[in-house]
Amino acid sequence: MMYLTNRSSKLNQFVHIKQKLSIIKLYSSLETEVEIERIVRIINDHPYPNKPLLPTLHKQIPPPLLSTTFVEKVLGSLFGAHSNGLKAYELFKYCLHSNLYKPSSDAFEKTLHILTRMRYFDKAWELIERIKRAHPSLLTLKSMSIMLSRIAKFKSYEETLEAFERMEKNVFIGTKFGTNEFNVLLRAFCTQRQMKEARSVFNKMHSRFPPDVKTMNILLLGFKESGDITAVELFYHEMGRRGFKPNNITYNIRIDAYCKKGHFGDALRLFEEMGRVNCSPTLETITTLIHGAGLVRNITKAKELFEEIHIRKLEPDSGAYNALLSSLIRSKDITSAITLMDEMEKRNIEHDNITYHTMFLGIMRSKGIDGVAKLYTKMIERNFVPKTRTVVMLMKFFCENCRVDLGLDLWDYLVKKGHCPHSHALDILVTGLCARERVEEAFGCSRQMMERGRHVSELVFQMLERFLVEMGELEKVEELECMMKKLKLLLPSSREHSIGNPSCSDTEQM
Repeated sequence: MMYLTNRSSKLNQFVHIKQKLSIIKLYSSLETEVEIERIVRIINDHPYPNKPLLPTLHKQIPPPLLSTTFVEKVLGSLFGAHSNGLKAYELFKYCLHSNLYKPSSDAFEKTLHILTRMRYFDKAWELIERIKRAHPSLLTLKSMSIMLSRIAKFKSYEETLEAFERMEKNVFIGTKFGTNEFNVLLRAFCTQRQMKEARSVFNKMHSRFPPDVKTMNILLLGFKESGDITAVELFYHEMGRRGFKPNNITYNIRIDAYCKKGHFGDALRLFEEMGRVNCSPTLETITTLIHGAGLVRNITKAKELFEEIHIRKLEPDSGAYNALLSSLIRSKDITSAITLMDEMEKRNIEHDNITYHTMFLGIMRSKGIDGVAKLYTKMIERNFVPKTRTVVMLMKFFCENCRVDLGLDLWDYLVKKGHCPHSHALDILVTGLCARERVEEAFGCSRQMMERGRHVSELVFQMLERFLVEMGELEKVEELECMMKKLKLLLPSSREHSIGNPSCSDTEQM
């Protein structure tokens, strides 16, 4: 009896210790998140390049804090926060100079992504050269893909090929380029829907780099993204003629192509064909079909397919739930969509940006501004930071529905979180504020943007200039002009930032 009592006591002690360790681990994790948010806010708020960033980094991030994971998370947050790319580069350079810091491919790739997104290509090449000399093992196919994709997007076909050649001859020294590198080059054109260029590269280089099934799927995906279903089917048959056997990725691409064009019956036919040829459907296959059912407003089939996930012993993720959520929204069944969102929460399936974006769209159409304001408040209470596309959509909706106060609240929330909202969001907010004669607040938001090293658009400048002159606030006009001139001298501008094209693909890749 004594033995059992002692054993029970020891077991209770073990359980207590385990629970205590879990609490400590959770607290430590929360502490780290708070610290990351603090550092991101400090970097984003810093008036670089007017003042050097390095002394602040020395003071706020002493070398012992520079763990691999910590730096990766800070850089990831800077990317999501639309920070000035040169600030992220300053941070990464500071880390590289520390003997205590061990750089990772992920940190390098995030810095490269931030620089190329803002078209700082000279700095991006400078970073690559620095890594080549000091940490060549960090050079990966992903870093090559980031650079080539951005060059393909913003520069010419010839410049993209030159960049590929430069990487082969001067960067990836000692690496013999083969099919994997060729696939990266093809993907750069395909992700930008430049299929003529992709075809040209394929025809020009396939004899040197023998294609594999991944090569063919990359091209097939490119034709799908360009919206040409005939080209998708023609190339699929070309794959067969070249001796390539389709895999589940091939089928997923074709199914998605048919779903996006509203040919849901053809997509289901391919789904059934997969079973006949022993090509197992994946969670992605079924998720695509659920979304396709929603596009043709066949909610019964969408629910049936969602149940099939469990039947096939697969685990639904945010993507699967979002597909069903989208189907319910398209069928105008907001009540069921809200219930599904609650179910996600109960099952610990994360509400991501697509979840919120989809729900906001549905509530905008059915419940109007009051419904949107309610979901917006819930999102903020959960400390969720929406991505660019959702921020721009909300800002526009708030301002168009005479709730510019909510637009200003969203702006303040993002800034407090260490984010520098996209310039298109600023365009909408400044327009809304000026239309309601709240020029001081419009000026304040614009100044916040420029203080963080980001350009404002000509639209914002001209609007503020006109209203401030009418108000006799000539000192503010002069301050605005001075800040803009400094930024133009110190920082290269880009069409994306001066006009404000809210591309969401950039922010969702991290």
